[in-house]
Amino acid sequence: MQKLFAKSKERKAQNLFVVEGTRELQFAISASYSLESVFICPELFSDTDYPEIQTEIHTSNRFEVSPQVFQKIAYREHSDGIVALVRPKPHTLNDLSLNENPFVIVLEAVEKPGNLGAILRTADAAKVDAVIVCDPLTDVYNPNIIRSSIGCVFTVPLAIANHFEVFSFLKENRIRIFAAELQASQWYQDTDFTEACAVIMGTEADGLTEFWIEQADARIKIPMRGQIDSLNVSVSTAVLTFEAMRQRRFI
Repeated sequence: MQKLFAKSKERKAQNLFVVEGTRELQFAISASYSLESVFICPELFSDTDYPEIQTEIHTSNRFEVSPQVFQKIAYREHSDGIVALVRPKPHTLNDLSLNENPFVIVLEAVEKPGNLGAILRTADAAKVDAVIVCDPLTDVYNPNIIRSSIGCVFTVPLAIANHFEVFSFLKENRIRIFAAELQASQWYQDTDFTEACAVIMGTEADGLTEFWIEQADARIKIPMRGQIDSLNVSVSTAVLTFEAMRQRRFI
């Protein structure tokens, strides 16, 4: 269990990942994830806000454990007494089902689990059509992503691919590409997000690679009035996403 929490290689080798918490597990079940095993600590689970989840758990590998045992297998503090081993999904571009006028978030080489988790929460709140993780440097089933996304890794349409595949996918679907870039000349609030489009977000340290800067239909930026030259990538993504939602009159 601890190896699955700690190591991406172990998760890939066993084809399993860990979900801790009733809300997160409920989202996974609703998204039709397959449960391998479930461990419940009755003493802790009695205080959960989601007791009905027990009727939704369909696996014969269901075990009750003591608080002492649960403490050894749990990842986070103040757990509500449930941990599950879950089978991952492939998350291919072909799995995505876009509407006629999609808004997509593309994250290039995202490496900080907390940032990806926060962006997934934004994507869920805005109900974007998809989040595409391009050339990832972190495993989407990292427990920190599941925790920081509050389970939105299960509620948001998600794909993982390399930059060539993502670019081809966007072009095939006639999706305009807006690259968020510090040296851009176009302000984000002057950008038309009402058409089918994708915002491409880079890392905080290096920004976007030349590939996306060169392939973009437009390069856009957020005004910065202070002394720093950039926002946290999750904050920047939220700013652009909700401007798009405002223009589309979804808020």
